[in-house]
Amino acid sequence: MGSHVLDLKMLQNNFSTEEMRAVWNDENRLQKILDVEAGLALAESELGVIPEKAGSVIKDAAKIENFEIDKIAAEAAKLKHSLMATVNHLQSLSGEYGEFVHYGVTTQDVTDTGMILQLKEANHILKRDIKKVAELLIGLASTYKDTPMPGRTHGMQGLPTTFGFKMAVVLSEFERHLERLQAVETRVFTGVLAGGVGTYAALGSIGPKVEARALEILELDTPDICWHSSRDRVSEYGSVLGLISGSLGKLGNEFYNLMRTEIDEVEEPFKTGNVGSTTMPHKRNPAIFEGIASLTKPILHSVALLHESLVMEHERDAMSWRSEWIALPEICLYLSSQLKSTITVLEGLVVKPENMMRNLEMQGGLVLSERVMFALSEKVGKQTAHHLVYQISMESVEQKVPFKELLSANEKVGSVLSKEQINQLLDPSQYTGLASQKVDEVIHSIKNGGLLVE
Repeated sequence: MGSHVLDLKMLQNNFSTEEMRAVWNDENRLQKILDVEAGLALAESELGVIPEKAGSVIKDAAKIENFEIDKIAAEAAKLKHSLMATVNHLQSLSGEYGEFVHYGVTTQDVTDTGMILQLKEANHILKRDIKKVAELLIGLASTYKDTPMPGRTHGMQGLPTTFGFKMAVVLSEFERHLERLQAVETRVFTGVLAGGVGTYAALGSIGPKVEARALEILELDTPDICWHSSRDRVSEYGSVLGLISGSLGKLGNEFYNLMRTEIDEVEEPFKTGNVGSTTMPHKRNPAIFEGIASLTKPILHSVALLHESLVMEHERDAMSWRSEWIALPEICLYLSSQLKSTITVLEGLVVKPENMMRNLEMQGGLVLSERVMFALSEKVGKQTAHHLVYQISMESVEQKVPFKELLSANEKVGSVLSKEQINQLLDPSQYTGLASQKVDEVIHSIKNGGLLVE
């Protein structure tokens, strides 16, 4: 019986994906711990620390099918220890070689390294989906790089931009996210097998060799020194995932606002049979957009919890360490849902150029006031032009007279600009600056940076 949204069958698919849940479930967590015990035993048998046959026997025993999780969990609760029950059962399965299970290491060695193995598996899924989001953003940015729409500052129309430019801004963020993930991998995917207080005291001088060989078997990097009390690796990775979630949340929120009835510039994919409201039959709500945006807050709170683990007592303690067991899976699970939903949205996004143009024209040309100002400034000076256009703009708003009409009737404006020139200046499609060029530059950068290849 579940109580957390990640466990509730009616809700879990809104907060995570089945694929990512399989990374962080009981079975996979236990298997990764067993993989660490197996890798340790193999390394020790190769190096003559334990009998040669012990490594292969322990490896064969260290398989999830040999363990009943409910029984292990019950024994763990009785022992008040998170790993001892697993070690006991692995010892029993290993027969005469069971005495060499978990030889020379401590609990945190195994659980930390197992967690990193889970995180590496999760990272593969996340990177795949992040790259897919980037590829879809490339498509949208390219398709709509010349499609004019209102650019809004402080929630109000400011100047024309293009929908492709808006997408390219987010695409640029994802290029940086992929760079960040690439940069942290060698630091984060590092195990540790250094013993009680990290000094290899139980194994002596051969300890570092055992650690290096075991981590090589597990395909993890070897640390320069024990990191039991140094949680910066986990915090750094969580921080990068938090940044990625922030970009996704921003995008979901932006689409949510652009889908408002009064704006109606984009719409999320809608299928026949989808229901928006139990009482208002006409509703087509931005449910996917809301879902994407809603997950950033819990992710950022979990990132903050990871950061609290940076302060640890002495060589290690469980007060800080266990926070990672809560926060890290939640971050990965919530982010997996955000990414999956964003991919769905970007693949089926309904873009409405006609409504974007309608909204650009709804103020009767006021959105082009800057362009008019700079055209006038060539003759009368920028500040003088600003004061003049400001007065006309305010009159247009307050008296509800079209901006173009007031411009044409103004003698000072008429002395500089003809009606034909005014009409040309008030064409929003001709005042998007370098939007198209910048879109091309961003697309070229990410395509040629080697970040989208496997």
